[in-house]
Amino acid sequence: MTTVSDAAPDPVAPPARDLLTPRARALERAALRHGGAHCAALCLVSLASTAAGLLLPAVLGRALDLLLAGDPATRWVARATALVLLLGVLDAAAGVLSGTADGRAAAWLRRLVTGQVLALGPRAADRFGAGDLAARLVGNAAQAGTSPAAVAALLAATAGPVGGVVALGIIDARLALVLLAGAPLLALLLRALARDTTACVGDYQRVQGRMAADLAEAVGGHRTIAAAGTQDRETARVLRPLPELSRAGHRMWHVQGRAAARAVTVAPLLELAVVAVAGYLLTRGEVSVGDLLAASRYAVLATGVGVLVGRLAALARARAATRRLAEVLAEPAPAPGTRPLPPGPGRLELRGVTVRRGGRTVLDGLDLVVPGGTALAVVGRSGTGKSLLAALAGRLTDPDAGEVLLDGVPVADVRHADLRHAVAFAFARPALLGTTIEDAVSFGAAAPTQDRVRSAAREARADTFVERLPQGWDTLCADAPRSGGESQRLGLARAFAHGGRLLILDDALSSLDTVTEHHVTRALFGPGGGRTRLLIAHRATTAARADSVAWLEGGRVRAVAPHEVLWRDPGYRAVFGEETPR
Repeated sequence: MTTVSDAAPDPVAPPARDLLTPRARALERAALRHGGAHCAALCLVSLASTAAGLLLPAVLGRALDLLLAGDPATRWVARATALVLLLGVLDAAAGVLSGTADGRAAAWLRRLVTGQVLALGPRAADRFGAGDLAARLVGNAAQAGTSPAAVAALLAATAGPVGGVVALGIIDARLALVLLAGAPLLALLLRALARDTTACVGDYQRVQGRMAADLAEAVGGHRTIAAAGTQDRETARVLRPLPELSRAGHRMWHVQGRAAARAVTVAPLLELAVVAVAGYLLTRGEVSVGDLLAASRYAVLATGVGVLVGRLAALARARAATRRLAEVLAEPAPAPGTRPLPPGPGRLELRGVTVRRGGRTVLDGLDLVVPGGTALAVVGRSGTGKSLLAALAGRLTDPDAGEVLLDGVPVADVRHADLRHAVAFAFARPALLGTTIEDAVSFGAAAPTQDRVRSAAREARADTFVERLPQGWDTLCADAPRSGGESQRLGLARAFAHGGRLLILDDALSSLDTVTEHHVTRALFGPGGGRTRLLIAHRATTAARADSVAWLEGGRVRAVAPHEVLWRDPGYRAVFGEETPR
C-alpha cells in the first residue's frame, strides 16, 4: 500500500517513441482481439452502411431517369426509401455496437493496467506518480478503449471514397480519372494530419497527467497545506501547467483546422471538375441526367476528406492514450515464482541485499538472519530503509542485488499463492479494503473463518471497538468512524487472522495507546506463537519485548543483539531520542 506524501515524484518524461510504438501497437491489436465478435460486427455494420450509402445515389439517379422519360419509377423510389430506412437502422446498430466495443475495450485495458500497477507496487508510483497513474487508468484507458470503434469507423470512412471512385469509373472512366488526379494531394494532407495530431494529442495528455499528479500530491498533503495557510499558492502550483495545456489544445485544433481548411480548398475543386466533365458528357449524350446526379454525389463521397479528418483525429487520440498505457505496461514487473514453499519454521534470511531508490543506495549489501519462530525488531533512524526491508521480506518489492530466502527458498522463486499464504503484513496506515468491517479483517487470498476473525480481533484489541459500531461486524467500512489507532488495530487483526509462518509489522503499533500496546504485544510476543515475527519498531518499548534487535545504519546492519545489550551504546539510544526503556 503506497501513500501520497507531501512531495510527489517528478512527472515521468516521455520515453523514446521508437521503443514504445511497437508496444502500443501490440496493445491496440490486443484490445481489438479482445473485442472479438463486437469489433467484427461493428466493422460489418459500418461497411454495410457505407455500401448502402454508395447504392443510394445510383438508385436515385435511375429513378430520376425513369421519371424524366415518363416511365414507371415506383419500384426504384421504393428501393431508395428502403435504403434510407436501412441506413437509419445500420447507423443505430453501429452506435450500439460502438458503445459496447468501447466499454469492453476500456474495461479490459483498465484491468490489464491495474494488474500491472499492483504488480509493480511502489515502483509504479515512484516512476509515474500516483496522480498520473490515476489519469492514465481513468481518462487514458477510456480514450484508448475507443480504438476498436475508431478503426472500424476509419475503415468505413475509407471505403466511402474508394467506393465513390469505383462508382464514378462505372458511370464513366474519365470521371474517375479526374478525381484520381487530385488523390495524391489529399493523401499527403491526411498523412500530415495523422502525424501532427498524434504529436499534439500526446503532449496534451502528458500535461493532463502532470496536473493530475500535482493535484494528488496536494490532496495527500492537505493538512500540511491548511496548517501552513498556503492554499492559494498550492492552487496556483496545481494549475500552473494550464497555459501549456491550453497551448497543446490550441495546437491540436489548429492542426485539425488547417487540414480541414486545405481539404475544403482542394475537395470542392475536384467535385466541381467531376461535375463539369459529367455535364460535358451529358451534352454529348454519353451520360444521362440520373448519371449526372449520381456522379455529383459520388464526387462528394470520393472527396469526403472532412469525414476522414474526424476519423483520423479520433484514432490519433486513441493511439496517443494507448501509448501512455503502454508506457506503464513496459515497466518490468517482478516475475511470479514457480516453486512450492516447503514446510518450515519461517526462517528469514537476507543475503547481500542492495536496493536503490531515486539514485540513492538505501540498503547496501545487507545481510540478516531471523531464526524461525523468533521475534526480531528492526530499528534505525528515519531513511535507513526499515520499511523497505519489511517490503523485501514479504516480496512486496525485489532487491536490485542479492536475494531474500524463506526457509531456504528464494522468495522470488516461490509461487505467489504460497508466499501470500505464508506471509502476513500489518502497516502503520492500513488500507481497510472490503465492504464491511468483517470483510476488511478477512480480506485476502485465503479468507479466514469467522471464529478466527473474532479471535484475531480480541488479540488486536479491536473487538470492543467493533462491537460498539452501529451494525457491529456488518458495519460498512465507509460508515465506521475510527481513529488512527483503531484502524491500526483492525489492520493487526487482519494480519493475526491470516496466520502464516512469517508476520511482518511495519510500524503497526505506532498509533496505539500505552495500555492497548501492552495487551497487543503480550499476545504478539507471548509463548506459543510459533511463527517468525519481523517488527519495524520506532519505540524502545516495542524493541525491548523482541527476542533480538537489528540496528540499521548506513544501509547495513550495524549490530544484532537483545535490546538491553544495545541500550548500553549511546548511538543506539540516540535512535529513540530521549525515550527510556520501560
